[in-house]
Amino acid sequence: MPARHDIAAETELWDAYAGSAFKDDMEPTFCWTQYAGHGPGSELLGDPESVLELGCGTGRALAFLAGRGVKARGVDLSPVMVKKVTDRWGPLGVDVVHAEVLEHLAADQNVYDAMYSVFGAVWFTDPVKLFPLVAERLRPGGVLAFSQPPAIPGAYGPQGMYKGGFAGKAMFTYRYSYTPRRWAGMLERAGFRDVDARILDAPQAGHIGTLLVTARR
Repeated sequence: MPARHDIAAETELWDAYAGSAFKDDMEPTFCWTQYAGHGPGSELLGDPESVLELGCGTGRALAFLAGRGVKARGVDLSPVMVKKVTDRWGPLGVDVVHAEVLEHLAADQNVYDAMYSVFGAVWFTDPVKLFPLVAERLRPGGVLAFSQPPAIPGAYGPQGMYKGGFAGKAMFTYRYSYTPRRWAGMLERAGFRDVDARILDAPQAGHIGTLLVTARR
């Protein structure tokens, strides 16, 4: 059975997340993994003049890029997070749109040099619907890059996730998990090339790694 996203309910979930994730003393930074200072940085995007972050969260990566002269735009489902990001990073040139990512890409008339997601909307959006829309909004040769936790062996496709454990109000969303080979196949069918999908090992042996994927339009 396909995942049935309830956008209104998921917006409430991400608003609640925004209240705990956004810290006023945060600094701009760009890291693909869940481990500070680990792995590659923004160089995976090439040398873009414009970027769109899919599910921008706290906006720290956008602020990092804006500080280097990149036209940095993000899209996020949470109006609470969008306001926080705009208030904090707007003076640096960060532009954030409140929208559901599929709807935004379908309506957006801009073309970007790169799009990316760091544990963001690529993890929480059906890739069969998402990747063709991303391809339409990237210039030829443009980069799509994303990271998220790797799939648990044998658990592939949409995976339900409750917020905050298993007590309280039933707030949930879906994550999408596949093998690197499956991610590569979906990207190639959507018109991408030069796909590199791999698991980056954690800095400590036996700890959870990071799925890291790059592809070109």
